[in-house]
Amino acid sequence: MRTRFLLRGGCVLTLGAKTPNFARADVLIEDGRVAEVGPGVRARDAEPVDAADTIVMPGFVDTHRHAWRSLLRNLGAGSDTAGGETPAPAPAPGEHHRPEDIYAAVLIGLLGAVEAGITTVVDWSDIPAEDGFADAALQAHADAGLRTVLAYAAPRPAGSDGDAGAPTRELLTRLAAAAGPSTTIALGSGDRGPGDLGRIAGEWSAARELGSPIHVHAGPEVSGRGLVADLAGEGLLGADVTMVHCTDLRDADLDAIAAAGASVSLAPSSEMASGRGSPPIQQVIDRGIRPGLGIDDERFAPGDMFAQMRATISMQHATVFELKLAGKAGLPRLMSTRDVIRHATVDGARVAGLGGVTGSLEPGMQADVIVLRTDRPNIFPINDPIGAVVWGMDTSNVDWVFAGGRVLMREGVLQADVERARKLATEARDRVAVAALTVGSPARGPG
Repeated sequence: MRTRFLLRGGCVLTLGAKTPNFARADVLIEDGRVAEVGPGVRARDAEPVDAADTIVMPGFVDTHRHAWRSLLRNLGAGSDTAGGETPAPAPAPGEHHRPEDIYAAVLIGLLGAVEAGITTVVDWSDIPAEDGFADAALQAHADAGLRTVLAYAAPRPAGSDGDAGAPTRELLTRLAAAAGPSTTIALGSGDRGPGDLGRIAGEWSAARELGSPIHVHAGPEVSGRGLVADLAGEGLLGADVTMVHCTDLRDADLDAIAAAGASVSLAPSSEMASGRGSPPIQQVIDRGIRPGLGIDDERFAPGDMFAQMRATISMQHATVFELKLAGKAGLPRLMSTRDVIRHATVDGARVAGLGGVTGSLEPGMQADVIVLRTDRPNIFPINDPIGAVVWGMDTSNVDWVFAGGRVLMREGVLQADVERARKLATEARDRVAVAALTVGSPARGPG
């Protein structure tokens, strides 16, 4: 298997702090890392990749996705099947799923991410750890080949007695031992009320002992409003914490996130379409927080980062223009395409807990690289490369995808057994999807 690739003659967007962007340059990938970037790079025994008429850039980082729900794609509010209403919740894994269904769903979801140029996914995995479910998800992560973070978030009883730290420590240790080399195990925390601060503290302490990042659902439910400020008051927030969604948080909560140096993940398409609330894009950036972007739930949202970038920048622009029309002074500046492409890459890597590992094409970084075609009629002619990626491109422009130097997509073709993945997903859908549409629970948005 080739371990050296030389991407020649592309427009290179490194998005790095030390290495500039280039109108035309070469990128050398060696032993899974970016070895050299610049014009006229030479390397013996490297497989040449003709990158003329392309943009070479870091792979996108999806900072929040429920991959196991991929079997239910496009069944969200407004679909014909949903009758224009928000559908019932996805059936709890274990209630209607088998481990092989979880494997099929996560695999097809992650392969779809690769095909969209996403090289890192934070998978919010609220599935049982027992009975082979978590192991099935981890196997799908390994088989998909991209870089992942499994944020384990199985429902746990709120306010239960006993030491919350010990079982959390044991569980995260077991999952880390079962994970492949490209998967990081994180703690998923959410659906708690203010009375559960002691339990949260125990779980977070256990995660920190193991060096596991912490991802937290924070939205309009009880676990959102006011609880974030309470967490900060207890000294629990820190740079290893990522707050997800953050819709309908109070100003004090957002202030606490910023003061603690915690990160924020926004999933604008899903948040707006599912009824979770408007993503607080302006409120976040007003506080100097640079968010990452996520897909969240493919029942409600497109599974690509092009759509998320456009939703983010469009909503921020609409917010500014609304203030202008209302005659307000001191308007925020308009978000630029350079801002939003960083939210989808280098900022997203930091939010995922992988800052310094991925998100840019600086030499020494992991070679998570995508090559985007610029000669297609949907984007040609290129007047501004970053603007073209943000405003004009879609998944049809994705030509090559590398994760850790491994080729996951070559000249527009996934390097995976797609027919097997489709067959497994179809079989799993036939067992699960009907149950998902007939669950008799009250309708609500996604988690």
